[in-house]
Amino acid sequence: MDAKNRPLQDGDTCKVVAGTHKGKSGWVRDSNISKTGHLTITVEQESGIKFKTLGKNVEVIASSK
Repeated sequence: MDAKNRPLQDGDTCKVVAGTHKGKSGWVRDSNISKTGHLTITVEQESGIKFKTLGKNVEVIASSK
């Protein structure tokens, strides 16, 4: 299975491909399932700034493993 088709894991390098944060990239730092059942993740950019986005808006660039 390649990086694009596997679940997000903490430490993965990712790029946001849709939504408010489109074009930003960083590392997955936290993932949760919201009350409504959607995957939400926290992405930390190289500058240290963190933001939350939906998992469906993110593409894995490189695996942490």
